Amino acid sequence: MIEEKFDFTASLKKKLLITGLVGVVLFVVGVIAVMMGGGHEEAAHGAAAAGHAAEGAGHGAGGEHGGSWITRVYANLWINNVYFAGVALIGVFFVAVQYVAQAGWSAPIKRIPLAFGNWLPIAGILMLVIWLVAGHDLFHWTHEDLYVEGGPHYDAIIAGKKAYLNTPFYLARMVIYFTLWFLFFRWIRKEMLAEDLEGSTQHWRKLVGISAGFIVVFAVTSSMAAWDWILSIDTHWFSTMIGWYVFASWFVTGLAAITLITVYLKEGGYLSIVNSNHLHDLGKFVFAFSIFWAYIWVSQYLLIYYANIPEESVYFMERLNSDQYAPVFYVVLIMNFFFPFLALMTRDAKRQVMFLKIVCPVVMIGHWLDFYLMVTPGTLKESGGFGFLEIGMAIIFAVTFLFVILNSLSKVPLVAKNHPMLEESMHHHI
Repeated sequence: MIEEKFDFTASLKKKLLITGLVGVVLFVVGVIAVMMGGGHEEAAHGAAAAGHAAEGAGHGAGGEHGGSWITRVYANLWINNVYFAGVALIGVFFVAVQYVAQAGWSAPIKRIPLAFGNWLPIAGILMLVIWLVAGHDLFHWTHEDLYVEGGPHYDAIIAGKKAYLNTPFYLARMVIYFTLWFLFFRWIRKEMLAEDLEGSTQHWRKLVGISAGFIVVFAVTSSMAAWDWILSIDTHWFSTMIGWYVFASWFVTGLAAITLITVYLKEGGYLSIVNSNHLHDLGKFVFAFSIFWAYIWVSQYLLIYYANIPEESVYFMERLNSDQYAPVFYVVLIMNFFFPFLALMTRDAKRQVMFLKIVCPVVMIGHWLDFYLMVTPGTLKESGGFGFLEIGMAIIFAVTFLFVILNSLSKVPLVAKNHPMLEESMHHHI
């Protein structure tokens, strides 16, 4: 087999740079619009009712959050960094699952999700910096007066969580998550590249064990990260499904990203081994886990709906009783379940590049909106909004993420030539 290597051309870098500059312009225009009063009005109408509902349920955060353009910038930094950190993590997780399952079909595409892991150290540094700068504005539990018993702002519920929700322990967990994820990524990457130099199965067998260990670590740390980065924003609210919910959103987004990059590389003349059968498997993953995400969504919603407990139901009241957030709430359901379910239902659709190039971006944008809906109402209340600021920052993050991924892919062979199951993958047919 001829060794394939991705050429990260100057032309492609220029296109990414131009797209990034467009994102910067949109972001600046959005900030100026919010500073001049635009963007607050678009969110305020109808959202006050949600804020009052939160106060009435003892949510404790209404009025403390939001109110300025800088807080909206902070919220968007948090949304994007959590979103892309999750996609990077899912890339490593996908590779690990393939090794543990001893899957042969995925041998030609493993380098693509592996490259996602290169974003992890960047995401870790950004997460730490954003929290140190903006944590006080985004997370209500960081206000010290909430813990002063007998004080005017004392909150018994939040004070009861102090053993877990305190700054030193919170930051320590954050550092531990990213350290473990990055170390496992480097370990897996090292063994995969060593396999290119040696034709034995020694590295493959070692990777099965390493991947099994990573999956266990991932199961614990990804759930805890969901509690820390998403659930603790709405400190009074709780959900037994949030770990699964965030994982489902991350996972289907990562699958869509892997599929989309595979398709574009294939169209660019790379990945000669990859055929419609491989694309079919990727399409099945996106289709199946869109359904899985919807299942988790319904499970969480129905549990809260039937119980009808104020401290649980307020989460959905904030979103459904708001003219600002209610449209996004329904758009998320359409983009993340109904559209991919109907578009990828047939066998042929999963094998057609055209369908995958339409569905995958829709799914990725839909799940970005899902994270927007998880974070913004809890941090900004009636001051939230959606406009050029949000679009611009999302583009900046997406371009930077893609640059890191493509740059990483250009440094190693696209296909592991000594993978013991490469021959099986070349004859993969479904």
